[in-house]
Amino acid sequence: MKKQNIFDYPLFALGFRVFFALAGLSALILIVLWNAIVKGDLLVDNYFAGSYWHGHEMLLGYAVAVIAGFLLTAVKNWTGRPTLTGDQLAGLCLLWLYGRIVPFYAGLLPDGLIALVDFAFLPMLAIQVSKPILQAKQVKNLVFIAILLVLALGNALIHAEILGLLKSSAGIGIELVVATIIVLILVIAGRVFPFFTERGLSGTLIIRNPLLDGLAIGAAVLVFTMQLADVSGGVLATLAIIAALVNSARLSGWYVRRIWYVPLLWVLYVGYGWIIAGFLLTALAAYSLVMPALALHAFTVGGIAVLTLGMMARVSLGHTGRALKVSNAIAIAFVLINLATLFRVLLPIAIPDWYGLLVYVSTLCWLAAFALFVFVYMPILARARIDGQEG
Repeated sequence: MKKQNIFDYPLFALGFRVFFALAGLSALILIVLWNAIVKGDLLVDNYFAGSYWHGHEMLLGYAVAVIAGFLLTAVKNWTGRPTLTGDQLAGLCLLWLYGRIVPFYAGLLPDGLIALVDFAFLPMLAIQVSKPILQAKQVKNLVFIAILLVLALGNALIHAEILGLLKSSAGIGIELVVATIIVLILVIAGRVFPFFTERGLSGTLIIRNPLLDGLAIGAAVLVFTMQLADVSGGVLATLAIIAALVNSARLSGWYVRRIWYVPLLWVLYVGYGWIIAGFLLTALAAYSLVMPALALHAFTVGGIAVLTLGMMARVSLGHTGRALKVSNAIAIAFVLINLATLFRVLLPIAIPDWYGLLVYVSTLCWLAAFALFVFVYMPILARARIDGQEG
C-alpha cells in the first residue's frame, strides 16, 4: 500500500515554495518584534542576549531560509535528481520554525536543548542537499555543502558563548556567518548573473571571465579573514579597496545598459553594488572614519536583503511556470528595500544627528517591501504550477 503524504500540497512541492514563504513572513515578524524590543514595548525572556537575537535571526533565520529554498531547488536542476518534497520537506521546515520559537522558552527549556534545536537545521540541510550532488557525482557543487557547514560553525560559535563553553565567540560567529553568506552570494552571482542577463535581454551575450570571478571571491575572503583575525588599519583598508575594485570590474563585465528596463535584473545588480559599497565602508571603518555598523548593514540590508528579495521574486516566477516579469507592486518593493538600505547605511553618514529617525524610516521601508512580497507571492507559492508540470 502506497504511503499517503500528509503534506501533499503545492506549497510543499519543491523547496523554494515553503522556504521563500517562511522567509518573507519572518522578514516581517522578526523586524516587528525587534523594533518592539528595542523601544521597550515588548519585554520577553530570550535565550539570546540583546542584539545577538536580532543578528542571529536575520542571518540564521531569514537568510538561511532563502538559502535553503534556493539550494533545494537549484540542486534538483543541476543534478536532475529529486530533492525533498511533501512530508520530508515539511519536517525540515518545522525544524527551522522550532529554531525561531524555542529561544523564547528560555527558563522553561534547558539551554542545551534550545541550542541543539536551532543548530540542527543547517547540518540537516547539508545532508539533504549533498545526497543528489553525490548521486550525480558533481564534485564541484560540494562547495555548497562546505558553505553550509561553515554557516553551522558560525552558529555553533554563537551558541558556545551563550552556553558558557567559550568566551567572546558569539560576535565572531556572527561575523563568520555574514562573511560566509556574502561569499555564497558572490559564488552564485557568477552562475546566475550572466545567465539571467542573457535570458532577460534578447540578443545579449555575456563573456565569462573565470579568472576575475576567482579574484573577486578570493579578495572578499581575504577581507573577511582579516576582520575575523581582528586586523584593522591600513592592511584591512587596502584589502577592502582591492575587493571593491575587483568586484566592480567583475560586475561591469556583466553589465548591459538595458538592465534598467527590467526590475528582475536591476535589483540584482544594485544588490551587488551594495556589497561593493560594503567593502568601501569597511575601508573607511578601518580608519574609524565611519561606524563599522554601517559597513555591516551595507552587506546585510543592502547585499543580502536586496539580492535575496530579487532572487526569490525571479525563482518563484520561473519555477511556477510564469512569465519572468514582475508586477508594479514588486518593482515598488525593490525600490523600497533599496531605500531601506539608503536610510540605514548612507544617510547616517551625511546627517548623523538624525540617526534614530533614519533607522526608523529604514524599518518602515523594509516592512513595506516585504509586505508587498508576501501579498503578491504567497498565492503564487501556494498554488500549483500554471503549466501543469511538477514542482
